[in-house]
Amino acid sequence: MAPPMTVLRIVRPAGFRCLASSLNQHWAVGHSPHNRQLSTGISEAKDEPLTLRSQTKDGVRTILLNDPDRRNALSLDMLLSLKEDLMHKADGDELRAIVIAARGPVFSSGHNLKELTTEHGRAFQSRVMWTCSQVMMLLQDLPVPIIAQVQGLATAAGCQLVASCDIAIASENARFATPGVNIGLFCSTPGVALGRAVPRKLAMEMLFTGEPISADVALQNGLVSKVVPHDSLEEETNKLTQKICMASRSVIALGKVCFNRQMKKTRAEAYEQASDVMVQNLGLVDGQEGIQAFIQKRKPAWTHSFDKVQEE
Repeated sequence: MAPPMTVLRIVRPAGFRCLASSLNQHWAVGHSPHNRQLSTGISEAKDEPLTLRSQTKDGVRTILLNDPDRRNALSLDMLLSLKEDLMHKADGDELRAIVIAARGPVFSSGHNLKELTTEHGRAFQSRVMWTCSQVMMLLQDLPVPIIAQVQGLATAAGCQLVASCDIAIASENARFATPGVNIGLFCSTPGVALGRAVPRKLAMEMLFTGEPISADVALQNGLVSKVVPHDSLEEETNKLTQKICMASRSVIALGKVCFNRQMKKTRAEAYEQASDVMVQNLGLVDGQEGIQAFIQKRKPAWTHSFDKVQEE
């Protein structure tokens, strides 16, 4: 059995700083995507940033994919910009949730195919693919909920992005596809996230045919968590983030790590881990504060910290 507080330490801010440092060291980023100093020399220059980051006073960060002319393609520079926005002060107590949205009629069309031709070489192609994989894993490793706000098409790596988020709210006009097979590039990496989000046979059908599925089919099979009228998409996302912000940040961080880890275990192992985490949760100041507030019929006063109660 793991020693006490193992999971708790993983989701502490210090633990996340190690994760952030590790990711940055693997692909050193010597540029700032937000001032258009492009790192690759391949992406087509544009006047505006590829992503736009904003944050409310409640701690809800919105990252807007901002390249509608190129269907919000996940070029290397777009991925690096997205990664920078995700990691910006991610270990700070102010951050409570992250929403990934997009400008234009397409959420994301996936990789920029102009970057994947032979003229750019295999080393560059490997960097694109591994950077994309890093970003997708980062979505699940961050200690706050990540929500995809999807309108229009989400294809290939764009579909992978949706599948990798913790929650996805889709407009009724949203469509999802992994069409790489139709151009001779099987969506192998999107299939990693897709196969963990939807039933195997649906994932295989999407991967083998490239045919898109509707928002309703995506909802029925677990790719998205809610489908709403297009005009209500932002409003419904805001309702969700407001509800998340009512909870303790540290409790959500603890729970997110536990949930993702137990899904990979046997039933017995999952219960052993989850039971241990429940006890750790009860040992937090916020864990006991929530119980006392419920008993006393009052609103809890969260610390959002990992401070532990003093045992009597």
